[in-house]
Amino acid sequence: MFARLFHPARAVSRVVGRAVSRASARPAVRVGVPSVVAAGVLALAGCASPTSHFYTLNATDAPATARSAGSPALLIEVPPVDVPPQVAKYQFVVQTGPTQVQVLEQERWASLPGDEIRRALSSNLTSQLGAIDVYGTPYPEGVPVYRVSVNVQRFESWPGSHALIDAVWSVRAVRTQAVLACRSVVSEPVAGGYDALTDGHRRAVQQISTEIAAGVQALAALPPTRAATPAKGASSGMATSAGAGAIKVPCPAAMSPAAPAA
Repeated sequence: MFARLFHPARAVSRVVGRAVSRASARPAVRVGVPSVVAAGVLALAGCASPTSHFYTLNATDAPATARSAGSPALLIEVPPVDVPPQVAKYQFVVQTGPTQVQVLEQERWASLPGDEIRRALSSNLTSQLGAIDVYGTPYPEGVPVYRVSVNVQRFESWPGSHALIDAVWSVRAVRTQAVLACRSVVSEPVAGGYDALTDGHRRAVQQISTEIAAGVQALAALPPTRAATPAKGASSGMATSAGAGAIKVPCPAAMSPAAPAA
C-alpha cells in the first residue's frame, strides 16, 4: 500500500470548484413586471405633450329658409376667403397688446381660418337665402349666379375683451356687370376663455353674412334689363366702379354701425 500524498494546490482547486457550482445553482434575482410597467408609465407621463384643443366657426343652428316646390333655388358662389398672413395658421393668434401677439400651440382651428370663414359664410348664406353654393360645381346655363368675394383685412382675437373682423366684400351677378362692393367691421364682446373667443368670431361672421345676404337680395331685385347691361355700356345715372362698364349697386342700408360702404 502506498500512502496518498497530500497536494495543497489540488485541495484549493476543489474548494473553489464547489463554491462556483453553488453560486451558479442559486436563482437569479429578477425585477418584477409590475415594477417595470409602473416605471415606464411614469416615464411616458413625464414626456407627454399637452393636449391640443380644436375650434370651428361653422356651428350655426339656424334652420334653412323654406322654399316652395316650384320655386328655383338661388345660386351663389363663395370662393376661398383671403385673410392676413399673420393669422393664416392653425394656431390661435391672440392680441396681448396694440403691437404684440401670442401664438398658442395648444389652441387650434379645425382648419385654416380662411377655410373656416368660407365654410361659415357659405352655411349662413345658404340658410338665410335658401340658396345653393355652387362654387366648384357645374350649374345650368342661363341661371343667375351671384359670386361672393371676401377679403378679410383684420382678424383680431382679444381674449376676455372682443373678437373683431374687418372685411371688404363684393357681390357680382355672374355673366352681367351688376356689382356691389362694401365693407363690414364687426366687433363682438367676449368673455374669458377660448370657447367664448371662438363664439365671438362666429357671431361676427354671422353679422357679415347677414349684410352680404342683403346685398345678394339687392342684386337679385334689379330689373333683368339693368342687371344684364353689357360690359361696354353702363346705364346712365349709375356710378361705375373700377371695372369698365360695371354697374355699381349701393350697399344695403341695413349695415352694421361700424360698416361704411367701400
